[in-house]
Amino acid sequence: MKVPSRVLLMIVVAATLATMFSTVLADQAVRASGGESVLGRLAFLNSTFWYGWAVLAIPLTLLCRRLRIDQSPRIAVPVHALAIVSAAAVHLALQTAAQVVILRDGLAIERPEAVAGFDWIGEFQRVFPIQLTGLIDWELVTGAGIVCLIHAVFYYRETQQRALREAQLETRLVEAQLQTLQHQLHPHFLFNTLHAISTLMHRDLSAAERMLAQLGDLLRLTLESSTRPEVRLAEEIEFLEKYVQIEQIRLGERLTTLFDIETEVLDCAVPTLILQPLVENAIEHGIAPLGLPGRITVSAKREHDMLVMTVEDSGPGPSERAMAALFTGIGLSNTRARLTYQFGAHYRFEFKRRPGGFAVLIAIPYRREPSAAAAAYVA
Repeated sequence: MKVPSRVLLMIVVAATLATMFSTVLADQAVRASGGESVLGRLAFLNSTFWYGWAVLAIPLTLLCRRLRIDQSPRIAVPVHALAIVSAAAVHLALQTAAQVVILRDGLAIERPEAVAGFDWIGEFQRVFPIQLTGLIDWELVTGAGIVCLIHAVFYYRETQQRALREAQLETRLVEAQLQTLQHQLHPHFLFNTLHAISTLMHRDLSAAERMLAQLGDLLRLTLESSTRPEVRLAEEIEFLEKYVQIEQIRLGERLTTLFDIETEVLDCAVPTLILQPLVENAIEHGIAPLGLPGRITVSAKREHDMLVMTVEDSGPGPSERAMAALFTGIGLSNTRARLTYQFGAHYRFEFKRRPGGFAVLIAIPYRREPSAAAAAYVA
């Protein structure tokens, strides 16, 4: 098990900054008390202190990663306590050695002749108890602080990773729900079209054959876009034109369709098959029941940061009962659900009675390209 290079770099940088900071503070304290500047010795002592803990932090990190306190506290707590005491003892020994080196250098300046007989072991044994008595509490607190910091970093990383996994799961769930809603809509549309073809076969076989051919084109477009949550508006309009041609065969001159689409919005991203249910409802409730000529107008334009799409028919509008059915029918209820899943609260889906007609409006955020998922599919 290795410590990541990024963690090692952070430890070295932290030790370096701490060494510089404490050395400057200690030097200022010496000067303030009237003593001579001993910046070199202070830098040596402070670097020994901080780099010593930096080195000891590596095995402590490996221990914390291998034996987590939250996972097995009965074993981890005493083991970590022993590790902290051991690390503090080793660090005190290192500090003692640094003190002995400073003493020997001072002796070399004051009495050069005494350096030859300098007793390294004896001085270490003399200084170590002094260091142990004066600094053991600080050493233990420092070691415990390092262990706590390591665990805090682990917990933070795990929290971030958990949040990322939850976001990914939520995204996959939404995508699955969107696909489910699309798959519910396709059989509904196919059933209605086949029913229209079977009805037409008893009156006009040639027209029924043309409608069947148009249905084949529609199914091809549907299969091409079935796995994409979004398509360009131009593709959506192409699909809608195929659908309208089928209805045109069924209704003949009674149906007139007008597309009023601004050129700049043709490349905008829209949910797949979002307009067809609106046109289907406009035909079924606004044109077909009357037995009179009618008009369907499909428009799309940009309003600030929103793409506004409207499907309007020239019929009298639905009755109160039919209006209630608009909210519960498969087509439009799925449309609302898909918009909610995809845009949250950042959309509008409205029904409006207008003089000489009835309109359904959808407004979604204006984006020039389909989402990353759609782009990946196209690529």
